[in-house]
Amino acid sequence: MKYGVVVFPGSNCDSDCYHAVTDQLHEEAVYIWHEEASLPNGLDVIVLPGGFSYGDYLRCGAISKFSKIMQEVIKFANNGGYVIGICNGFQILTECGLLPGALLMNTSQKFICKSLELEVVNNQTSFTKTFTPGEIITVPIAHGEGRYHIDENGLKELMANDQIAFKYVNNPNGSIADIAGIFNKKKNVLGMMPHPERCLFRNRKSLNILDIK
Repeated sequence: MKYGVVVFPGSNCDSDCYHAVTDQLHEEAVYIWHEEASLPNGLDVIVLPGGFSYGDYLRCGAISKFSKIMQEVIKFANNGGYVIGICNGFQILTECGLLPGALLMNTSQKFICKSLELEVVNNQTSFTKTFTPGEIITVPIAHGEGRYHIDENGLKELMANDQIAFKYVNNPNGSIADIAGIFNKKKNVLGMMPHPERCLFRNRKSLNILDIK
């Protein structure tokens, strides 16, 4: 498998994602600068990493969606390619329309950084196939604007289509329905606020979220 890790100005988890893939999953990975107009050949998975792309000006991810590379990422996803957006990457996926809903300021109005428990809701996808339904995994979070929001009809649609990937066991940010991560309808795009790329040792199994085979 070949992974592409997109790098925006302000990304700070790109190296974490790269080394998680190459050192722990033993797969090939390349960096992709946000101004590139095309994707490298042979990609199987694209990762939009966490950080503060463009300084989180306007809204988190609101400027990144206009980067040249994002049009190619959207085409890649629409053609069935696997895309995972982590933290700021999740925010970018909602801003560009690949995933529904939005990420808002935490109800505490504070940045939260800690490890916490997630419930695996849907294990019938390439991202979650190594888990059992309802399995509890521990994954770190680090965000100030991680409160997932969607309107009532949108939430009903997510539930009807089994698009909820993970829920917080103890909701840290006020996300609707305790949602920590969602899929698109085709299940080839995943957005999640917690950071599986940081699960290299103690919580190694949680890194399997990135292991697309």
